[in-house]
Amino acid sequence: MKVVVLGAGISGHTASMTLRKQLGKEHDVVVVSPAANYQWIPSNIWVGVGRMNPEQVYFPLAPVYARKGIQFHQAQAKVIFPEGDAKTANPFVEVEYTDQAHLGQSARIEYDFLINATGPKLNFAATEGLGPEHFTESVCTYHHAARAWLKLQEVIAKLEQGIAQKIVIGTGHAMATCQGAGFEYALNVAFELRKRGLDSLAEITWITNEYEVGDFGMGGAFVKKGGYITSTKIFTESILAEYGIRWIKRAGVSKIENRLIHYETLDGNKQTILFDFAMLIPSFAGVGIKGFDAHGNDITAELFMPNGLMRVDADYSVKPYNEWRVEDWPSTYQCPKYSNIFASGIAFAPPHSISKPFESPNGTKIFPTPPRTGMPSGVIGKVVAMNIVESIRSGKITLHHKASMGKMGAACIVSSGFGLFQGMAATMTVSPIVPDWEKYPEWGRDINYTVGEAGLAGHWLKHFMHYMFLYKAKGKLGWSFIPE
Repeated sequence: MKVVVLGAGISGHTASMTLRKQLGKEHDVVVVSPAANYQWIPSNIWVGVGRMNPEQVYFPLAPVYARKGIQFHQAQAKVIFPEGDAKTANPFVEVEYTDQAHLGQSARIEYDFLINATGPKLNFAATEGLGPEHFTESVCTYHHAARAWLKLQEVIAKLEQGIAQKIVIGTGHAMATCQGAGFEYALNVAFELRKRGLDSLAEITWITNEYEVGDFGMGGAFVKKGGYITSTKIFTESILAEYGIRWIKRAGVSKIENRLIHYETLDGNKQTILFDFAMLIPSFAGVGIKGFDAHGNDITAELFMPNGLMRVDADYSVKPYNEWRVEDWPSTYQCPKYSNIFASGIAFAPPHSISKPFESPNGTKIFPTPPRTGMPSGVIGKVVAMNIVESIRSGKITLHHKASMGKMGAACIVSSGFGLFQGMAATMTVSPIVPDWEKYPEWGRDINYTVGEAGLAGHWLKHFMHYMFLYKAKGKLGWSFIPE
């Protein structure tokens, strides 16, 4: 049997490593990824403030896969033929190579099972003027983060000359996700300026599409903190205030010009804010893979939602917000049309947002889309891999392993500063990720496992996780014992 994994991010890499460990050598595991390197994305924040070099957050994939017996193609998946075509009845993926030796060449890679773990397309184009090629910075890749640090150094130099600077950090689209990454970057920038004694000349603004800060794309939460129960709104506002960061919420950024951000608020007002430096997270979309059946008919719409993310075992019916249930969310991530295709991590299409949807009087939707990065992506990748392993062993599709975001928990550490004795981290766990108001009518989540703390200990843990998860990703001795 041959299992092909599209993507080598947290979810795809976890899936391929799990498959290779569990399957015998008579079965092939193949990874297709346009990137030559694996990157530990959470640490891009530190690259973006000059506390780490890019080389500290990535490593080449090819040597790891060669050592593990995984076939690696540095290529971009273009088209899925789940029924084969006129030449062959075997399902295959058409890819285009991105490495220098084979750049632009195409190939067919047949499969028995396929995992779409391509992650997102960073959809800068959805907001005019957004992104490193235009007027704002990003920390979504280590390349972007390195550039952000170069631009931030220019701001620091001006502050040292006594020139006041305006810094804006947040979401660059009315329906962007990954508020946590932007929030963490804002805290780190504030820490670096305060450490240099430059914070009095710098105005830092957090701009977000959240209805309340601390929503983080999961509808906010109530957390147990120091024996008390408080909302993530208060938790987050207190941290922003401590760092001297002002905030603009319920804002959908619509256009960027040189030093000028245009945005619309939920009440319909259109406003602008000046900046000298801006790091804004883009919206996410699918990477644009097409699908065709055996007769050459385009079945892309049957495999993917309009945003390019793959349909899985979720309830995609349109229904009012008050009718949303945790049962709407997928648990096996299997494609409804083809039982040997799965999607994991950011590549699967959520059935709806987790946060309550809002729309301005102008018809602009302003609210976060669901986060699926980090821990959930790793867990989903492993669950998909284990179901494929059992299916291969049993000779029939077997889906005993499940990982609904309406049942699994997640942990997040938002750290600022760098070093053993300088820094702070806000550590938060939620269970489940998608609130279950039927099971937990008072708080929406299990309050015993939904906690938040701020302090130096979480900062140490964040550093430890950086090295631990890179160790795991490199497949070193005992890697499989390290949890997702």
